[in-house]
Amino acid sequence: MLCRLGGGRLRPLPGLQPGAWGPRFAPVPTRGATPSVPPARAVASVSAVNPGDAGGWYEALAASAPVRGAEDMLLAAHGVTGLPWWGSILLTTVALRGAVTLPLAAYQHYILAKVENLKPEIQNIAQHLNHEVAVRAKQLGWSKRVARFTYLKNMQRLVSELYVRDNCHPFKATVLVWIQLPMWIFMSVALRNFSTGATHSEAGFSVQEQLATGGVLWIPDLTALDSTWILPICIGAINLVIVEIVALQKVGMSRFQTGVTHFVRGISVLMIPIAATVPSSLVLYWFCSSFMGLSQNLLLRSPRFRQFCRIPLTKGDSDTPYKDLFAAFYAKYISRK
Repeated sequence: MLCRLGGGRLRPLPGLQPGAWGPRFAPVPTRGATPSVPPARAVASVSAVNPGDAGGWYEALAASAPVRGAEDMLLAAHGVTGLPWWGSILLTTVALRGAVTLPLAAYQHYILAKVENLKPEIQNIAQHLNHEVAVRAKQLGWSKRVARFTYLKNMQRLVSELYVRDNCHPFKATVLVWIQLPMWIFMSVALRNFSTGATHSEAGFSVQEQLATGGVLWIPDLTALDSTWILPICIGAINLVIVEIVALQKVGMSRFQTGVTHFVRGISVLMIPIAATVPSSLVLYWFCSSFMGLSQNLLLRSPRFRQFCRIPLTKGDSDTPYKDLFAAFYAKYISRK
């Protein structure tokens, strides 16, 4: 028996041939280092608690090398730019988002676009393979369970070969999450260390004291809570908008995808009361990070930017993505009766 793989080329199908190919997929019988610090306002990052004394996971995290690196980076940005602390936090967030997460997000879209373009070929292979397995099962008297196992085993192998051929395994699209989430955690813990007085400058001035006078507008004290709840509500709203943009982009979501979307919506709402109970320095960072995430999401829908990043065209791409997004949002949430 033969199976079609890409470009009309036929190749022997393991598991469905007698002789040399047969034993390979024979049916299974059924049976039950710390960065340097600038001289101006230079700092020595000091951990708040010795993890050996406290023994808690958070204390160990707060004293870890990645958090100390985040502290050094924030203090370096503050010392080099001379900006007030609110400006230093915003500048650092924008720089991290632009230099780290934006390229990774573009790479994620690149991989997903290549996987999307493989779907017609995968469907064609599945159709031919299903026919070959059905014929072979009838000839050899396989049970439904054995036939199903043989089909899935061969289909998995053939799809993996396609991913290797086009260098687009879907797992590569998860690199963004494995980088962005730890970075967000380390920055948040570093800012909390600052706000609780865990770090001091070489001149002996507490970074906590500097944050207390380094705020802006209705949050002059970045060590205090945002009693107005303006930033926490903005964080929740922006995250919900991001979730809806992603959801509107997908058509015919599975039950699992729908469940994940609802879960993320719940997390976005839960972030509002959480943000209202932490120092404003963290909330300001979270707000700026979410806003940059929204901007990044919209930018990656631009045909020109996608072309600049060499993201392959897919069947679902549109020449007017923003107009289509607004129309979908209007139809789902405004004009719905």
